[in-house]
Amino acid sequence: MCGIIAVASNRNVGELLVEGLHKMEYRGYDSAGLALHQEKNIAHLRTLGKVSLLEEKLKLANPSSTLGIAHTRWATHGEPSEKNAHPHKSNERIYIVHNGIIENHLELKSFLVNQGYQLISETDSEVIGHLLDYFLSQGSNILDAIYLTKEKLDGAYAIAILDIEDDENIYIARSKAPLLIGKGDKENFAASDPLAVGKLANEFIFLEDGDVAVISKKTIQIYDEKKQPIQREATEIDPEHQTTSKGEYRHFMEKEIYEQPQAILNTLDGRVGGADVRDDIFGIGSSKLFRKVKRIQIVACGTSLHAGRVAANWLSAIAGIPTQVDYASEYRYRNPHVDEDSLLVTISQSGETADTIAALRYAKEKDYLSTITICNVPTSSLARESDFFLYTNAGPEVGVASTKAFSTQLTGLMLLVLSLAKSRKMNPKLRGRVITALRKLPEKIEEALELKQEIIKIAPEIASKENALFLGRGVFYPISKEGALKLKEISYIHAEAYPAGELKHGPLALIDENMPVIALAPESEIVEKLVSNLEEVKARGGTLYIFSDTSVKMDLNSGRFINMPECDFLLKPILYTIPLQILAYEVSLLRGTEIDQPRNLAKSVTVE
Repeated sequence: MCGIIAVASNRNVGELLVEGLHKMEYRGYDSAGLALHQEKNIAHLRTLGKVSLLEEKLKLANPSSTLGIAHTRWATHGEPSEKNAHPHKSNERIYIVHNGIIENHLELKSFLVNQGYQLISETDSEVIGHLLDYFLSQGSNILDAIYLTKEKLDGAYAIAILDIEDDENIYIARSKAPLLIGKGDKENFAASDPLAVGKLANEFIFLEDGDVAVISKKTIQIYDEKKQPIQREATEIDPEHQTTSKGEYRHFMEKEIYEQPQAILNTLDGRVGGADVRDDIFGIGSSKLFRKVKRIQIVACGTSLHAGRVAANWLSAIAGIPTQVDYASEYRYRNPHVDEDSLLVTISQSGETADTIAALRYAKEKDYLSTITICNVPTSSLARESDFFLYTNAGPEVGVASTKAFSTQLTGLMLLVLSLAKSRKMNPKLRGRVITALRKLPEKIEEALELKQEIIKIAPEIASKENALFLGRGVFYPISKEGALKLKEISYIHAEAYPAGELKHGPLALIDENMPVIALAPESEIVEKLVSNLEEVKARGGTLYIFSDTSVKMDLNSGRFINMPECDFLLKPILYTIPLQILAYEVSLLRGTEIDQPRNLAKSVTVE
């Protein structure tokens, strides 16, 4: 995933472009670059590494321009390097930035080489600029050249284009990758994300697949896939929701961990009343729809997938609905059978994850009863393309490793479970119990956050290792997977999770003094079995770090017990997530890694 931004303005746009890139750096930070239209040439600046290096380069060059495009890269084709950085150019006339993947780029490269073009980079993106130049050389105007180029491209793209012969307009195009237009005061913008221009515009136009737009400082012209002029609805977004300051915190991740009590309150706001969940909180008609649901299919990626696996346990226990959970990247390729009256549920922080969007579009061709998404961005592709939608309202999450997005996804999924149970007239007393517990959950998370000092004590022991094993049973197994994911994402420690009962079927061979074992052991009907599993680790000299209730007893040779706050069992998966996030953060601090921007990763992956 990459981030692109374009600006047409009366003022010098260089700093505006760089500021926008900083806000989108969570989308990629392998390299960065910009192109600024000047009277007779294009100022073209690129750099390997983060946007701050590009900013330094811009200050030294000090170009002046009212028209420009910029890019921050997450590498797919071609290593991170200055030559692979965007913008790419063709014959000193066309400059482009691109987010997405051009799947037929090798075929297009062969064609272009035969036409005499020399390709400098290793990227798939460079072919776009050369194709535009080729069609211009054949006599097309710039708009026709864009449409002819679009016909040649297979894959996903959001593109912004500068033409040296046009000093008024920026050209943009979209297919299967997010791209929007921001309307400002005597200036207009295009970007991958509203965050990029949140302080400069509060009215946005979200382009549809196939759209091409021409943007100047005064005008916006949009054309559909058939090159017909079209009006797209503008959406107002409160710039206050785009705030991305760390405040007093050292990292965005730290800030976002501690924002979770309020974030969960936001998710619950207006959705529970009395002793039950309110009707139609997923959209008008959703409660009526839920009465028909007989089966659920969940698709998601990464952290969101772990939330889905927790929800599958809840759906069975509370709503009595069988549930299948799939990786979004695999779902389409297994020729899935769709049972009668099945509901498709997608989960995403950004709503722009390419694999999840592709799964949704695939599912729309099947016989699903309906589609629903749980997402933190109400204007995202997933939110707009799903039949029903729940906005988690967690606020912007900048840290690449998801924290508050995960806990609010779990909260939203519990609301879905309760809504389905209510529609089926199931477990009214249990629903009331869970509602009461949900109201108390932010307070319980505050208590869990107070475990920080205990976690700091064990962090050095784990930070000194290169491997870690996480254990859990039942609904806590996906939470242990999430804990392992957090640790590996930001500390670069190899961490894996296993159902504790499977320990003796292989992973026990890994246990020695160099393998810390982090276990989730809440009081439950199977806690004795879990303790027995942990005894197997203890007997082989393993070091145990156990997050548990005070009632669970076990003698440790090495390691530590961390007693968790009391909480309704059904919501303990959310609560037990918190110390695992803190642990990953504190370990990473000790290892000196780039916590908010871990190597090789991006916040939302908008390519398949």
